[in-house]
Amino acid sequence: MTHARTSRLIDDLRERIAHLEGNSTRKAVVLPFGVRQMDVRLPGGGLAFGALHEVAGGGAGTVDGAAAALFAAGIAARSKGKVLWCLTRPDLFAPAVSQAGLHPDRVIYCEGDKDEDVLASMEEGLSFGGFAAVVGELVRLPMTASRRLHLAAEKTGSLGLVVRRWRRQTEASDYGNPTASTTRWRISVLPSEPLPVAGVGRARWLAELMRVKAGECAEFEIGACDAKGRICILPVSRDGSDSSSWRGSRAS
Repeated sequence: MTHARTSRLIDDLRERIAHLEGNSTRKAVVLPFGVRQMDVRLPGGGLAFGALHEVAGGGAGTVDGAAAALFAAGIAARSKGKVLWCLTRPDLFAPAVSQAGLHPDRVIYCEGDKDEDVLASMEEGLSFGGFAAVVGELVRLPMTASRRLHLAAEKTGSLGLVVRRWRRQTEASDYGNPTASTTRWRISVLPSEPLPVAGVGRARWLAELMRVKAGECAEFEIGACDAKGRICILPVSRDGSDSSSWRGSRAS
């Protein structure tokens, strides 16, 4: 091997190493919830941009599924820019999404016939890099597909959100399978916030952080997203004395 060729190979290796080091040392950009009890449980203090995150309802019912979608909408609402929402069922209620802070003018809807169409649209949207967040409604998320989505998000710095939806209870077991997502959430509906007078208070959810890379699992009882996509920790005791309830457990 000639000296010139050896030098070119060494230079090429140096460029590749520098590129890899640049990716690994890139300053992390996160989207905080603005709730201290939750943000301290997330590396960097929030949901990482340039990564994939999963959300699902606590059961196969419509109510929990709607809560999961609104939780994702609130996250997307607090990002800056247009949002691509990919789905197969045209049953997303836009006024409810708007009440969670995500105005219709910011959302571009992409409807497909099957999960594969949603995956392809999500990957294209994340690779494009012009969206603040890309949301996709999926029944199943295979490991290979999740890796492709995560890499696409990592490349452009977009926020990837997968809302897992099921038509039948047997499909819900797929949520236990491993994926490349940075965080995995499960949202269940709780009784609404109690009021001192007759009426219905702010909707309340149980948000379970089931998985987080380089972190620990936790549970939070939260108030549903307001008109700016913000959540809060709500009191759990009758007299309202406990205003910061959360329970943590070590991830497996």
